[in-house]
Amino acid sequence: MHYYRYENAEVSCCYKYLMFSYNIIFWLAGTAFIAIGIWAWSEKGVLSDLTQVTRLHGFDPVWGVLVVGTITFILGFAGCVGALRENICLLKFFSGVIGFIFFLELTAAVLAFVFQGQVREWMNDFFLANVKAYRDDIDLQNLIDSLQRLNHCCGAKDPNDWDLNVYFNCSNSNPSREKCGVPFSCCVSDPADTVVNTQCGYDVRSGDKASDWAKTIYIKGCIVALEEWLPRNLYIVAGVFIIISLLQMVGIFFARTLIGDIEKVKFNYY
Repeated sequence: MHYYRYENAEVSCCYKYLMFSYNIIFWLAGTAFIAIGIWAWSEKGVLSDLTQVTRLHGFDPVWGVLVVGTITFILGFAGCVGALRENICLLKFFSGVIGFIFFLELTAAVLAFVFQGQVREWMNDFFLANVKAYRDDIDLQNLIDSLQRLNHCCGAKDPNDWDLNVYFNCSNSNPSREKCGVPFSCCVSDPADTVVNTQCGYDVRSGDKASDWAKTIYIKGCIVALEEWLPRNLYIVAGVFIIISLLQMVGIFFARTLIGDIEKVKFNYY
């Protein structure tokens, strides 16, 4: 049996190497995320005692880094190898997963818009659960502190949410020096201060009325602050979503075009 190669029956080098270049960035980014996650866990001693993962009651940000890194690494690997080896299975896997992720993002956005009340309650419960675990994990602690400092907020609904934390609650049985206080990230900062006063939140809620707290700490809840931030930055949020969606669509286009070229070559050969 003789096989004949027809004119132009070849895989486009342009799409092939565009696909490779597109994915090598994500492959390297995924590797970096995984390395950062493992390093963070090693610094906290998790790698030497994996039971710490199950003992944490709040959200460990390292989990997010590792999950994103793993997904990015796998997709980058499938895209790179699929393009170089002209492997249809890997390319279909890549385009299928990217399409599924895009569908999940779109679904999440629609559900968040339709069920705003339920989303608000879920976010409130999630934040309160992490308030309880504030001292359990240094990364979680840094995440909450950053959120409160950047948004000038304290607690989920108000500073009294910190009563849920064993170190900050106002109960008589609490021996902590931080009793009836709040984390330093709740304190109203002075631009002239060059050194962060980590004790500025001590005893803030013990004597003064709630109306007087505004002199020293933020009294707005972080859920309210987020609700106010979103409309102000709607164009930025929409722009980020559009850019991410376009990148995903470009990846799917490259993969599907390359699959079409490979299948055309196989058809012409046989």
